Amino acid sequence: MPTVVLVHGLYHRPAHFEAVAQRLRSSGAGAVAPELHRGSLAADTEAVQAVVDSLDEPPLLLGHSYGGSVITGVRGARHLVCLAAFALDAGESAAALGGASAQLRDAIRPEPDGSTSLRPDRAADVLYHDCPEPLAARAVGLLRPQAPGCGRGVPAHHSWKDTPSTYVVCGQDRAIDPALQRTMASRCTEVREWETGHSPFVGQPELLVEFLRERLVPGYRP
Repeated sequence: MPTVVLVHGLYHRPAHFEAVAQRLRSSGAGAVAPELHRGSLAADTEAVQAVVDSLDEPPLLLGHSYGGSVITGVRGARHLVCLAAFALDAGESAAALGGASAQLRDAIRPEPDGSTSLRPDRAADVLYHDCPEPLAARAVGLLRPQAPGCGRGVPAHHSWKDTPSTYVVCGQDRAIDPALQRTMASRCTEVREWETGHSPFVGQPELLVEFLRERLVPGYRP
Protein backbone atom coordinates (compact mmCIF):
# COMPACT_ATOMS: atom_id res chain seq x y z
CA MET A 1 0.00 0.00 0.00
CA PRO A 2 1.41 3.45 -0.86
CA THR A 3 2.77 5.81 1.76
CA VAL A 4 0.86 8.73 3.21
CA VAL A 5 2.90 11.87 3.85
CA LEU A 6 1.26 13.92 6.62
CA VAL A 7 2.17 17.62 6.51
CA HIS A 8 1.31 19.62 9.62
CA GLY A 9 0.33 23.26 9.95
CA LEU A 10 1.75 26.28 11.73
CA TYR A 11 2.61 25.83 15.42
CA HIS A 12 2.17 22.07 15.05
CA ARG A 13 4.60 19.13 15.05
CA PRO A 14 4.65 15.72 13.39
CA ALA A 15 3.58 14.26 16.75
CA HIS A 16 0.14 15.81 16.30
CA PHE A 17 -0.43 13.16 13.59
CA GLU A 18 0.77 10.28 15.78
CA ALA A 19 -2.65 8.63 16.22
CA VAL A 20 -3.30 8.75 12.47
CA ALA A 21 0.19 7.53 11.54
CA GLN A 22 0.01 4.59 13.96
CA ARG A 23 -3.35 3.47 12.61
CA LEU A 24 -2.17 3.74 9.01
CA ARG A 25 0.90 1.63 9.76
CA SER A 26 -1.21 -0.95 11.59
CA SER A 27 -3.35 -1.29 8.47
CA GLY A 28 -0.32 -1.89 6.24
CA ALA A 29 0.20 1.59 4.82
CA GLY A 30 3.32 3.66 5.20
CA ALA A 31 3.10 6.94 7.05
CA VAL A 32 5.66 9.74 7.23
CA ALA A 33 5.22 13.11 8.96
CA PRO A 34 8.08 15.48 8.10
CA GLU A 35 9.11 18.28 10.43
CA LEU A 36 8.50 21.75 9.00
CA HIS A 37 9.57 24.94 10.83
CA ARG A 38 12.41 25.45 8.33
CA GLY A 39 11.93 29.23 8.33
CA SER A 40 10.02 29.83 5.09
CA LEU A 41 7.42 28.29 2.82
CA ALA A 42 10.12 27.58 0.24
CA ALA A 43 12.26 25.72 2.79
CA ASP A 44 9.29 23.78 4.16
CA THR A 45 8.27 22.81 0.62
CA GLU A 46 11.80 21.67 -0.16
CA ALA A 47 11.83 19.46 2.96
CA VAL A 48 8.59 17.74 1.98
CA GLN A 49 9.71 17.41 -1.65
CA ALA A 50 12.81 15.57 -0.41
CA VAL A 51 10.60 13.08 1.43
CA VAL A 52 8.39 12.52 -1.63
CA ASP A 53 11.45 12.06 -3.86
CA SER A 54 12.90 9.46 -1.47
CA LEU A 55 9.90 7.13 -1.74
CA ASP A 56 9.71 4.19 -4.15
CA GLU A 57 6.31 5.21 -5.50
CA PRO A 58 4.19 8.37 -5.52
CA PRO A 59 2.56 8.93 -2.12
CA LEU A 60 -0.73 10.33 -0.99
CA LEU A 61 0.13 13.79 0.28
CA LEU A 62 -2.01 15.36 3.02
CA GLY A 63 -1.62 18.97 4.05
CA HIS A 64 -3.40 20.44 7.06
CA SER A 65 -3.96 24.20 7.33
CA TYR A 66 -0.63 25.88 6.36
CA GLY A 67 0.49 22.41 5.25
CA GLY A 68 -1.78 22.96 2.26
CA SER A 69 0.44 25.84 1.15
CA VAL A 70 3.36 23.42 1.37
CA ILE A 71 1.85 20.54 -0.59
CA THR A 72 0.58 22.96 -3.24
CA GLY A 73 4.21 23.41 -4.26
CA VAL A 74 5.28 19.75 -4.07
CA ARG A 75 5.49 17.61 -7.21
CA GLY A 76 5.17 13.84 -7.59
CA ALA A 77 2.18 12.87 -5.42
CA ARG A 78 -0.45 10.42 -6.59
CA HIS A 79 -3.22 12.26 -4.74
CA LEU A 80 -3.47 15.45 -2.69
CA VAL A 81 -5.66 15.83 0.38
CA CYS A 82 -6.23 19.37 1.65
CA LEU A 83 -7.60 19.18 5.19
CA ALA A 84 -8.94 22.61 6.17
CA ALA A 85 -5.93 23.72 4.17
CA PHE A 86 -4.67 26.43 1.84
CA ALA A 87 -4.99 25.32 -1.78
CA LEU A 88 -3.33 28.42 -3.20
CA ASP A 89 -3.45 29.77 -6.73
CA ALA A 90 -0.85 31.89 -8.55
CA GLY A 91 0.29 34.87 -6.49
CA GLU A 92 -1.68 33.87 -3.41
CA SER A 93 -0.47 33.33 0.13
CA ALA A 94 -2.30 32.19 3.23
CA ALA A 95 -1.87 35.62 4.78
CA ALA A 96 -3.11 37.46 1.69
CA LEU A 97 -6.30 35.39 1.75
CA GLY A 98 -6.95 36.44 5.34
CA GLY A 99 -6.59 32.87 6.47
CA ALA A 100 -6.50 33.33 10.25
CA SER A 101 -9.85 33.91 11.93
CA ALA A 102 -10.31 36.63 14.54
CA GLN A 103 -10.29 33.92 17.22
CA LEU A 104 -6.99 32.55 15.98
CA ARG A 105 -5.41 36.00 15.73
CA ASP A 106 -6.50 36.67 19.31
CA ALA A 107 -4.72 33.49 20.43
CA ILE A 108 -1.38 34.47 18.88
CA ARG A 109 1.27 35.77 21.27
CA PRO A 110 4.42 37.59 20.08
CA GLU A 111 7.71 36.34 21.53
CA PRO A 112 10.84 38.44 22.26
CA ASP A 113 12.85 36.77 19.47
CA GLY A 114 10.32 37.77 16.79
CA SER A 115 8.57 34.42 16.65
CA THR A 116 4.99 33.88 17.75
CA SER A 117 3.28 31.22 19.83
CA LEU A 118 -0.29 30.34 20.73
CA ARG A 119 -1.68 31.16 24.17
CA PRO A 120 -2.38 27.77 25.79
CA ASP A 121 -5.56 29.04 27.43
CA ARG A 122 -7.02 29.98 24.04
CA ALA A 123 -5.47 27.46 21.65
CA ALA A 124 -7.69 24.56 22.73
CA ASP A 125 -10.88 26.51 22.07
CA VAL A 126 -9.72 27.59 18.61
CA LEU A 127 -8.00 24.43 17.34
CA TYR A 128 -9.45 21.52 19.33
CA HIS A 129 -12.82 22.64 20.70
CA ASP A 130 -14.59 19.45 19.55
CA CYS A 131 -11.88 17.07 20.78
CA PRO A 132 -12.05 15.12 24.07
CA GLU A 133 -10.35 17.21 26.77
CA PRO A 134 -7.38 14.87 27.40
CA LEU A 135 -6.59 14.77 23.67
CA ALA A 136 -6.98 18.53 23.35
CA ALA A 137 -4.72 19.12 26.34
CA ARG A 138 -2.03 16.86 24.88
CA ALA A 139 -2.28 18.61 21.50
CA VAL A 140 -1.92 22.04 23.13
CA GLY A 141 1.13 20.79 25.01
CA LEU A 142 2.77 19.79 21.72
CA LEU A 143 2.40 23.22 20.10
CA ARG A 144 5.62 25.12 19.44
CA PRO A 145 6.59 28.68 18.50
CA GLN A 146 6.49 29.65 14.85
CA ALA A 147 9.01 31.77 12.95
CA PRO A 148 7.46 34.76 11.17
CA GLY A 149 6.82 34.94 7.47
CA CYS A 150 5.77 31.42 6.49
CA GLY A 151 2.14 32.41 6.03
CA ARG A 152 3.19 35.09 3.54
CA GLY A 153 4.97 32.60 1.29
CA VAL A 154 3.74 32.15 -2.30
CA PRO A 155 4.12 28.69 -3.90
CA ALA A 156 6.13 28.48 -7.10
CA HIS A 157 4.06 25.52 -8.38
CA HIS A 158 0.39 24.52 -8.01
CA SER A 159 0.09 20.75 -7.88
CA TRP A 160 -3.69 20.69 -7.57
CA LYS A 161 -3.81 21.84 -11.22
CA ASP A 162 -2.30 18.57 -12.48
CA THR A 163 -2.80 16.04 -9.63
CA PRO A 164 -6.07 14.43 -8.42
CA SER A 165 -7.09 16.14 -5.20
CA THR A 166 -9.66 16.04 -2.43
CA TYR A 167 -10.51 19.01 -0.22
CA VAL A 168 -12.00 18.33 3.21
CA VAL A 169 -13.90 21.33 4.54
CA CYS A 170 -14.14 21.36 8.34
CA GLY A 171 -17.54 22.96 8.78
CA GLN A 172 -17.14 23.85 12.48
CA ASP A 173 -13.62 25.26 12.07
CA ARG A 174 -12.76 28.21 14.32
CA ALA A 175 -9.28 28.81 12.88
CA ILE A 176 -9.96 29.09 9.12
CA ASP A 177 -13.35 30.33 7.97
CA PRO A 178 -15.28 27.43 6.38
CA ALA A 179 -16.50 29.85 3.69
CA LEU A 180 -12.89 30.46 2.64
CA GLN A 181 -12.29 26.71 2.73
CA ARG A 182 -15.21 26.15 0.36
CA THR A 183 -13.81 28.73 -2.07
CA MET A 184 -10.46 26.93 -2.15
CA ALA A 185 -12.18 23.54 -2.28
CA SER A 186 -13.75 24.48 -5.60
CA ARG A 187 -10.26 24.18 -7.11
CA CYS A 188 -9.93 20.51 -6.20
CA THR A 189 -11.16 17.42 -7.99
CA GLU A 190 -13.38 16.28 -5.13
CA VAL A 191 -14.86 17.97 -2.05
CA ARG A 192 -15.98 16.49 1.26
CA GLU A 193 -17.38 18.40 4.22
CA TRP A 194 -17.17 17.20 7.80
CA GLU A 195 -18.91 18.82 10.75
CA THR A 196 -15.68 18.96 12.74
CA GLY A 197 -13.40 21.60 14.10
CA HIS A 198 -9.97 22.44 12.71
CA SER A 199 -8.19 19.27 13.85
CA PRO A 200 -10.05 15.98 13.23
CA PHE A 201 -6.70 14.14 13.30
CA VAL A 202 -6.71 14.80 17.06
CA GLY A 203 -10.35 14.22 17.94
CA GLN A 204 -11.43 11.71 15.27
CA PRO A 205 -8.34 9.93 13.92
CA GLU A 206 -10.36 6.90 12.79
CA LEU A 207 -12.50 9.12 10.56
CA LEU A 208 -9.42 10.49 8.84
CA VAL A 209 -7.69 7.11 8.57
CA GLU A 210 -10.70 5.50 6.89
CA PHE A 211 -10.92 8.44 4.50
CA LEU A 212 -7.22 8.10 3.60
CA ARG A 213 -7.38 4.33 3.22
CA GLU A 214 -10.21 4.74 0.70
CA ARG A 215 -7.90 6.89 -1.43
CA LEU A 216 -5.05 4.39 -1.18
CA VAL A 217 -7.01 1.67 -2.96
CA PRO A 218 -5.37 0.94 -6.34
CA GLY A 219 -7.23 2.63 -9.16
CA TYR A 220 -9.14 5.03 -6.89
CA ARG A 221 -10.43 8.03 -8.82
CA PRO A 222 -12.43 10.86 -7.27
